Amino acid sequence: MLQLIYFSGLAVSRHPLTLSEKIVYGHLDDPVNQEIIRGKSYLNLRPDRVACQDATAQSVLLQFISAGIPKVAVPMSIHCDHLIEAEAGGDKDLARDKEVNKEVYDFMATGSAKYDIGFWRPGSGIIHQIILENYAFPGGLMIGTDSHTVNAGGLGMVAVGVGGADAVDVMAGIPWELKCPNILGVKLIGKLSGWTTPKDVILKLTGLLTVKGGTGSIVEYFGPGVESLSCTGMATICNMGAEIGATTSIFPFNSRMGDFLRATRRGEIAAYAESFAHNLRADEGAHYDQVIEINLSELEPHINGPFTPDLATPLSKFKDAVEANNWPSEIKVGLIGSCTNSSYEDMSRSASIAKEALAHGLKAKSLFTITPGSEQIRATIARDGQEEVLKNVGGLVLANACGPCIGQWKRQDVQKGEKNTIISSFNRNFTGRNDANPATHAFVTSPDLVTAMVFAGDLRFNPITDTLIGADGKPFKFTEPNGAELPPRGYDPGEDTYQAPPEDRSNVNVLISPDSSRLQFLKPFPKWDGKDAEQLPILIKVKGKCTTDHISMAGPWLKLRGHLDNISNNMLIGAVNAENNAVNKVKNILTNEYDAVPSVARQYKANGIRWVVIGDENYGEGSAREHAALEVRYLGGIAVIVKSFARIHETNLKKQGLLPLTFADPFDYNKVDPSDKVSIIGLTSFTPGKQLTLRIHKVSGETVDIPVNHSFNQNQIEYFKAGSALNRIAESFKS
Repeated sequence: MLQLIYFSGLAVSRHPLTLSEKIVYGHLDDPVNQEIIRGKSYLNLRPDRVACQDATAQSVLLQFISAGIPKVAVPMSIHCDHLIEAEAGGDKDLARDKEVNKEVYDFMATGSAKYDIGFWRPGSGIIHQIILENYAFPGGLMIGTDSHTVNAGGLGMVAVGVGGADAVDVMAGIPWELKCPNILGVKLIGKLSGWTTPKDVILKLTGLLTVKGGTGSIVEYFGPGVESLSCTGMATICNMGAEIGATTSIFPFNSRMGDFLRATRRGEIAAYAESFAHNLRADEGAHYDQVIEINLSELEPHINGPFTPDLATPLSKFKDAVEANNWPSEIKVGLIGSCTNSSYEDMSRSASIAKEALAHGLKAKSLFTITPGSEQIRATIARDGQEEVLKNVGGLVLANACGPCIGQWKRQDVQKGEKNTIISSFNRNFTGRNDANPATHAFVTSPDLVTAMVFAGDLRFNPITDTLIGADGKPFKFTEPNGAELPPRGYDPGEDTYQAPPEDRSNVNVLISPDSSRLQFLKPFPKWDGKDAEQLPILIKVKGKCTTDHISMAGPWLKLRGHLDNISNNMLIGAVNAENNAVNKVKNILTNEYDAVPSVARQYKANGIRWVVIGDENYGEGSAREHAALEVRYLGGIAVIVKSFARIHETNLKKQGLLPLTFADPFDYNKVDPSDKVSIIGLTSFTPGKQLTLRIHKVSGETVDIPVNHSFNQNQIEYFKAGSALNRIAESFKS
């Protein structure tokens, strides 16, 4: 048993460690002098590696280039998965993508080669599946510029989603800063069976904890029930831990992880992990801040949604919920795959259901799409027959990419605004996320239920209790799905899509056209002027849920992630204005007329007027989307003042030199009117732990002072003063 010894003032603490503590504290930059208090201390950590997907990698590379550093300080990889739009099927979509996005891919390929970064070309697969198959290892610490980086917890790794500026810190050799997480324990007992899958564990937990219940915590699974889960099943559970706001999720090392490591040609890592297995699990008596117990033997299949991933309904009650809420019962499209559920086991279980339907002469009533998680998965299910079965029932196999899960879907079966239902094995289902249609009711569940339901074409179908009519006119009921955890003949790696950095990087030139509409070198943001911020207009008072999708939409906007000026035209266009309950319609104080949010912000910026955003609960939940902070800073914002923040977004705002502030009393949100102006008092004595004052200037001339909190430490205050964390890095390398 390991014991932690740390100093906090004069107190010395010794206690058994959770697995999360062993890994996190084992990566401390200065373990001797580091204060460690859960939920309070800021830890300086040294991650083992960094990973970026192509949408975020553009700004990460641009920021790193502007810092003037010759090569990355830790192993790193870039993965092309977000830019590929789903439409006609894998081969056609990939060919079109390579042509449409050639300029961006050339930039990332040459940038990777120049700065010693591994590059996975388009068609390789989804970043999180590639990480699991190639890079994740028990006991490691990794950061990635995607909120579902947490997927690697299925291999016993602490893997955390971050913004691009955090990644640049680590790339530059600077310690990564993380608020010391609380540890939320989930004890699993019993054993999965029948139609219940690992996905149902996290669907159930999301319903229990809601989209913000895991904020500031690592979710650590333990207990005898863990042994009934495959390694890729554990990854599925960790993946969707992002939907409860958790810092990350993790499982203890076990034989299923060892089997997966050997199957993916990493037997030496499996053997090494086995020799240290006692340190790759929690110590007896380790303390958790909260413990939730889930009995897998009693767990039902779940379906979550619509419009939020934490509206969880057991399958046995789902028909009643559909009818009671008047949700559209006809399933227009069923979608399986994505980074959450695209393993060999997932595809094999879905194929077993499809094979049974074929035997009864049935094809899918709904449109049916399949997204392999990686080229290795695609090649293996093509060799072993699962792909053919899924195609034979009417399935369309998409490219090895994110596709519809992130809104990269050229959907044509319904019109925008048409009320309809889709069901997927994805992880998120926020309004309009998959197809940009706010009327689409999106539900998330296991691949098993998605596959069974497309043959009924009806959301009310329960494959455990209900029958279908075969081509012979006779009723039949699906048997329980089955599928191998790992391919019996081993994985087929498929096409080699990896570009290793060259030995000699001196002659590599990074390709950016000066007249590009998609790529733009970054200019440093201005430093703080040394004064309190006075008489700032409120650009928008946001009402209700505001995810990073509302702040900076994905879908067709992804192609502009490398051009900050152009992508800023999507800033906050999905947020609801509390003044008029409208989207993308705010009042311009210069013209007294209503206009689009980015247009008003641009006019304020052109006239030297800084502004603020007022927001609601859990502001910025969802993707680790750095542009949701970059755009606000670029168009002249100085502060975002809300009831509460999602972790990653709050950090991203700090990194870009903005002030993320929270109302000391959440009710004070109601004291602010959209027509008010505000001053932020106390910046000249900005100190960790010391409240600032928000002075509200009413149209009547009345002023109201309310306290606002912040979570800045001294280092983060220096980011604000320098104008951004990147400015601070550049200063340190020049000195």
